[in-house]
Amino acid sequence: MYHQFKELAGVDITKETMEVGPTCHYVMGGVRVDADTTQSTVPGLFAAGEVAGGLHGSNRLGGNSLSDLLVFGRRAGLYAALYAKDLGGRVVVDTAQVEAIARELLEPFTRPWNENPYAIQAELQETMQDLVRIIRTESELRHALRKIDGLKDRAKKVRVEGGRTYNPGWHTALDLRSLLTVAECVTLAAIERKESRGGHTRDDYPKTEAEWGKENVVVRQKNGTIQIAREPLPEMPAELRRLFEEKK
Repeated sequence: MYHQFKELAGVDITKETMEVGPTCHYVMGGVRVDADTTQSTVPGLFAAGEVAGGLHGSNRLGGNSLSDLLVFGRRAGLYAALYAKDLGGRVVVDTAQVEAIARELLEPFTRPWNENPYAIQAELQETMQDLVRIIRTESELRHALRKIDGLKDRAKKVRVEGGRTYNPGWHTALDLRSLLTVAECVTLAAIERKESRGGHTRDDYPKTEAEWGKENVVVRQKNGTIQIAREPLPEMPAELRRLFEEKK
């Protein structure tokens, strides 16, 4: 860190103050898993690390993801192996389903439209940075939802050129569905949580509300639409609660 500041900014951090500012680079949330087995609500799908939700709560200190991976990555491997061992018999692949997914993945090569995947990705980044940022308001969040809906429509018209080998444009086109889904989930959850907590600050709801500390915002897909629910959290141990409630 000393050398980076010296070389890039001309600042000697042993003698001068260094500027530290917030930025967006990870998601404090993710796939819901069982804490012991790391299995998700999808049978056979295990998740560990920053993709898994629940461990870091409202904040995450730098470096915590490494210990997260060491502990829960090991659990994921152990329980995934046990799951496979106890499954019994051989898993049968639905060939028709595989072929349908393959056709869907190849659609961007043959679509009659000409939407650029990079342009949609860049506009989504700008939308999330400008409207779903660290300081949030309901009007901006709802504006973001409208823009995301528009980008979802455009993403269906993305076309790519070239072949399937080392084609980053095609890869970006395939990534758009996941990027847009995560953006919509984050925005909907931010609208629902009418308080400020950790990395989530609502300018229109600046206080941290005790009741919200007892609930999680859970996002699910039902009947093809993303739905939001508030569900109770397990009771936090008293000694841990005291640390969270300490006044700085």
